[in-house]
Amino acid sequence: MNTQTFSPVRTSAKLADGKEIIFETGKLAKQAHGSIWVQCGGTVVLVTVVTQPLPEDRGFFPLTVEYKELAYAAGRIPGSFFRREVGRPSEREVLVCRLIDRPCRPMFPKTFRDEVQIIAQVHSADEENDPDVLAICGASAALGISKTPFLGPIAGARIGYINKQFVYNPTYEQVKQSELNLVIAGTKDAVVMVEGSADFLPESLIADAIEWGHQQMQPVLQAQEELREKCGQPKIEIAEHVEDAEVKAVVEEIATPKLEEALFIPEKLKRYAAKDAIKQEVMDVLNERFAEEPERIKGAGDMINAITKRIVRSSIKDHKKRIDGRDLTTVRPLGIEVGLLPRTHGSALFSRGETMAMVTATMGSSRDEQRTDSLVGDCVKRFMLHYNFPPYCVGEARFLRGPSRREIGHGTLAERAIHPILPPAEEFPFTVRVVSEIMESNGSSSMASVCGSSLALMDAGIPVKCPIAGVAMGLIKEDDEYLVLTDILGDEDALGDMDFKVAGSEDGVTAIQMDIKITGIPSEILRSALAQAKEGRLHILENMNAVLPESRGQVSKHAPQLEIVHVHPDKIRSIIGPGGKNIKAITAETGADIDIEDDGRVSIFAPTRESLLQAKEMVQYHDQTAEVGKDYEGRVTRVIDCGAVVEILPGLDGLVHVSQLDIQRVEQPSDVTKVGDSMKVKVLEVEPSGRVRLSRKAVLMEEAGETIDLATFGKPKRGGDRRGGDRDRRGGRGGDRRGGDRNRR
Repeated sequence: MNTQTFSPVRTSAKLADGKEIIFETGKLAKQAHGSIWVQCGGTVVLVTVVTQPLPEDRGFFPLTVEYKELAYAAGRIPGSFFRREVGRPSEREVLVCRLIDRPCRPMFPKTFRDEVQIIAQVHSADEENDPDVLAICGASAALGISKTPFLGPIAGARIGYINKQFVYNPTYEQVKQSELNLVIAGTKDAVVMVEGSADFLPESLIADAIEWGHQQMQPVLQAQEELREKCGQPKIEIAEHVEDAEVKAVVEEIATPKLEEALFIPEKLKRYAAKDAIKQEVMDVLNERFAEEPERIKGAGDMINAITKRIVRSSIKDHKKRIDGRDLTTVRPLGIEVGLLPRTHGSALFSRGETMAMVTATMGSSRDEQRTDSLVGDCVKRFMLHYNFPPYCVGEARFLRGPSRREIGHGTLAERAIHPILPPAEEFPFTVRVVSEIMESNGSSSMASVCGSSLALMDAGIPVKCPIAGVAMGLIKEDDEYLVLTDILGDEDALGDMDFKVAGSEDGVTAIQMDIKITGIPSEILRSALAQAKEGRLHILENMNAVLPESRGQVSKHAPQLEIVHVHPDKIRSIIGPGGKNIKAITAETGADIDIEDDGRVSIFAPTRESLLQAKEMVQYHDQTAEVGKDYEGRVTRVIDCGAVVEILPGLDGLVHVSQLDIQRVEQPSDVTKVGDSMKVKVLEVEPSGRVRLSRKAVLMEEAGETIDLATFGKPKRGGDRRGGDRDRRGGRGGDRRGGDRNRR
């Protein structure tokens, strides 16, 4: 038999906690230009890289990243209608795509323009090791052994903080206990990406966590280096870019003096219009001068961009002057308004310079929770923050489609920042959705969404722990000098070297995200940026508190009305009813949503106060208990030898002994009543076991004007007619066991 054999190449990294990350190539997807099997424990991710040249330079680097979690990896069948992984990627998959893309993108040569596609697929998933950081490592390793020019390797890692100790790549369960959930990516010398959330941790501890994590990832980087040495392919040679000196001189002569003035127009749209006019003027001159050699002016746009970048960065470095005239640490003017939308549960308008977010908060019941499939089971979210970036906010016209990857990423960042201040479900069982609509954008719209979300929640009367604010920081690196900028504009983001967002309260950080466009920044610069970000955040919080310092005393009158009642756990079945009949009737009649916990806690969400009271009354109707001495109008559910079983309350019945059916002697219960009859009875006794003794005879006697003594009425008398007491041989003590005083249905 002719058997095919494989000769894979493998390296591994031993981590401090005893775990091992394995890199393997040469067995799967061998026609890809780079293919890596990366494994930790029972989690396996296959990452492939393919590079292909394009017929023409598109003016940008066309890198695409796809990440897919295959349901079979966790032994599950997809929950979609088609029972397969179809359609748009989930939000989780989009977020991991961004985690891979952001640290990899700055590691390609700036003049490289071939198309590159990275695909990461999870083929096996245990319940301990998250595949996202493995996908980052696998992408770097696949790029490293491929022909694609890549300035890595890089490694990804998750950092936790449990019991005052940092934890490298914590398990799913450890993450639940951790005060920190930080994903970082770095090269051998520096960190290139940070993303995560924290539970009001100080900036110094965040910086320590990043430094510690960078040290711990060194074995992973070494394993990738070893793999590249063993089986790496020769890299694609990139032709050195040579600028046309004559064209460049023309561009410099025309554009430089005009851009030095236009680039410092404070208003964004006016500035952009002036830049466009300058570019058009330059191109008109070039088209005329080089009419017979049009190919020579193809690089003119890049030349203008280079001049723009040089002018802005030089102004910041040499004169500490930014595009809108601010110094390095000043926050743009703030505008804050709450309660501007009359019918929403909560609303806020937050502006910072030319960036504005209108944010709303909406409350609902548990039926409004978001439920999604995942590799670790069904996930339920009771807080959602959605970020929308419509084209008009930047003066553009384009089709409105579903949320982009950027919108999903920004919304998740803001959600992480806000989540720690929400009240626990036990105290505030509402589902909460926040939506941030960007009205204008000129940098840091995600952090404007954080500020607006905090205000909208407080305007809705949701009892949050404290206000949260966020600010975006920038960086200009010139030679060995680093300049950190507070509250960056869109142009400062595009022309600078870092976009560093930090959100939190007065007490500490709740969310952080850092992307850089250079190969890394020293840790001391990171600490400086965190400290400067705190100053900016405190300034913004001061202004927010001047408008709305804390949550309103009660939830909005337009929000669902909520009341929590407690019923006996045994009554839950009665409230729900057979097949949900009773609870469906309550919701249909009142419009309320009813959430029932196993311990008897019932949360009633209703659209109005009137419907709330009605729903509450209907719920409590099923939670009544029999009261000794009280008369009830019941319905006969069974007729047995020793008497009749009568339902006096929903789910509660008792026995009317044959001796208690009438004032006169009754030979057979069927002589007096039948199933379905209405019968007025009095409760004689509720036994400790829950059985209820009833009497029709007592009701008839009282109606005839006689007085009865419940302490002795209906109990057998010594020497009397044995049929006159409850100890009738046919019924036994307390009634016939076949009927029973306690119907267990």
